[in-house]
Amino acid sequence: MENPKRENRQRVANIVLENQKLFKELVAITFDVENKVSIKAAWILEWICTHHHLEWILPHLDEFTLKIKTLKFDRAIRPCAKICEHLATAYYSKTANDVQKKLTKNYINSIVETGFDWLITPQKIAVRAYTMTTLYYFGLEKEWIHPELKHLIQTKIIHESKGCKARGRFILELIEKHGKSTL
Repeated sequence: MENPKRENRQRVANIVLENQKLFKELVAITFDVENKVSIKAAWILEWICTHHHLEWILPHLDEFTLKIKTLKFDRAIRPCAKICEHLATAYYSKTANDVQKKLTKNYINSIVETGFDWLITPQKIAVRAYTMTTLYYFGLEKEWIHPELKHLIQTKIIHESKGCKARGRFILELIEKHGKSTL
């Protein structure tokens, strides 16, 4: 796969979709962080989780949540941050789903810890945007997350790119609404 164009990601994803046993290998390659092919594996992993089967990541949550913090390449972090956002969104969905059953407190804690690491280190706009949303959702249950997230947005993220500012303002509004609804 030369580049992450939609048709290239779908073409390679089709190979995995036709043989689900390959998904485990895809996860393993994604976290082979010394190998640049891990970037392409992360693109395919995210494509499958976004467009086809988020639930396929569930049997691999041990590896995924343990190893997301080890990712080095920006182009691998972005797709994994997006998968984290999808997991958080599904976890808080009003429709019952397998993510709600399988995403344990330990998995959530690992995602939250990595998310804060991504927000305090230099990362691309998309990583920050996906991570703010992820942390907002998990902050609905964990009281300490919203104040920390709010502080980071107000002191750091609000001074970054237009995209970060826009998502930051949106997340701050959500935090405010949530805070008022719990009073």
